[in-house]
Amino acid sequence: MTQSAPVTQQQHLAAFVERYTTRTKTSKQIAQTYRSVLADPRNTLGFFPPLKELCYPIVGERSSGSRIWDVDGNEYIDVMMGFGVNLLGHNPPCIRAALQEQLEKGIQLGPQAELAGEVAALIHELTGMERVAISNTGTEAVMTAIRVARAVTERPKIAVFAGSYHGHFDGTLVNVESAKGYPFAAAIAPGILPKFIEDVLVLEYGSPHALDIINDHAHELAAVLVEPIQSSRLELQPRQFLHQLRQLTATANIALIFDEMVTGFRIHQGGAQAWFGVEADLATYGKIVGGGLPIGIIAGKAAYLDKLDGGMWQYGDASAPHVETTFFAGTHCKHPLAMAAAKAMLEHLKQQGPELQERLNQRMAHFVDQLNTELATEGVPIQMVSSGSMFGTPGGGVTVGDRPAPTANAAAIGMSLLSYHLRDRGILLRGNGGFLSTAHTDEDLSTILEAVKDSIRELRYGGFLPAKK
Repeated sequence: MTQSAPVTQQQHLAAFVERYTTRTKTSKQIAQTYRSVLADPRNTLGFFPPLKELCYPIVGERSSGSRIWDVDGNEYIDVMMGFGVNLLGHNPPCIRAALQEQLEKGIQLGPQAELAGEVAALIHELTGMERVAISNTGTEAVMTAIRVARAVTERPKIAVFAGSYHGHFDGTLVNVESAKGYPFAAAIAPGILPKFIEDVLVLEYGSPHALDIINDHAHELAAVLVEPIQSSRLELQPRQFLHQLRQLTATANIALIFDEMVTGFRIHQGGAQAWFGVEADLATYGKIVGGGLPIGIIAGKAAYLDKLDGGMWQYGDASAPHVETTFFAGTHCKHPLAMAAAKAMLEHLKQQGPELQERLNQRMAHFVDQLNTELATEGVPIQMVSSGSMFGTPGGGVTVGDRPAPTANAAAIGMSLLSYHLRDRGILLRGNGGFLSTAHTDEDLSTILEAVKDSIRELRYGGFLPAKK
């Protein structure tokens, strides 16, 4: 891009808003038309008064491989990838064929799903977890894992770590706050009753002091819930801490739960447990394993999963369910379409072997190295980090951040604008990062790098980024 002289921030923003909203006018019209009836938090993500006219989600019309096309016909290289779902890209042939075959058979709810046992057996084979239960979402899976841990241990409290995300269950939507120097768990949003979180300890991930607190409360802790690689801090991977945590929880008979919604089947075929060499008592999976359809998985040792169905028994002898159960149900659990997609996905992963994740991880590391070189060359004071085939900013990961503060300076506004400039150039991110799929080509990654370079230069020209030194 060649321009003779810088423009004012107001001139740049006005020109960009006109360009962007013209390009994506139907997405904006849809957001406005249905705002009165559709209550959707995505419609206000990133809202900031100076950028109000840009605040609407892109509405997708179709997708294939690494690409999405919106309702205005614009084509995007997608690194949002379904918030980490689409490891094989959009609409992969193996998933499409499985869904078409199941649709011909019907979507029968009520009878046992034909493929549920095969899906459980494949998860057992790939992860090493003894038993498997199937729900609809990641939030449901985490809720169930916590309930099971409390039922088995007969203890009330759980420990979580600040910065982790475990779904939108009231009992895990907590932050750590302090009063008179004493830390305590506090709800992150209105409507979450203090009673839901009074039995939750919020600790610092990777801190030796956290281990001391867990040890002090061992007699009342049912579980320690861990997002082993936090989506909000990809750079934090405390291997030694996790091994110490495993030893401590095993000694104290506290259930160690790995929340593997994002890491499961992505960083390694065996997930974060294989990545770190730590065997959890329970693990929850979702996203990738569903092949694009809603799913939640609770997997773990039989001593815990037996609480859902009474444990192992067989026909033709005197055996019977022998474990007192807790409650678990759901109309759409083991939905036939979800089972068909999950089976196809798991069979593909089994066939490809761990080399699939290894290749993706290497490609992502190389891409982030190139991206950081470009950022340094352009004088932008940020460096990206990767973890497996995920990338984001340190302390920012792949999540969408909070709304910018009203007093945000030009540089902060410029960083908010960067994602819009990239979107305008046909790059669809998740917040300040994203995910790599097997469908992304080297050409795709080169295009992203060029888009980043051009966007930075345009933002600098508009006065939203400091001059290059």
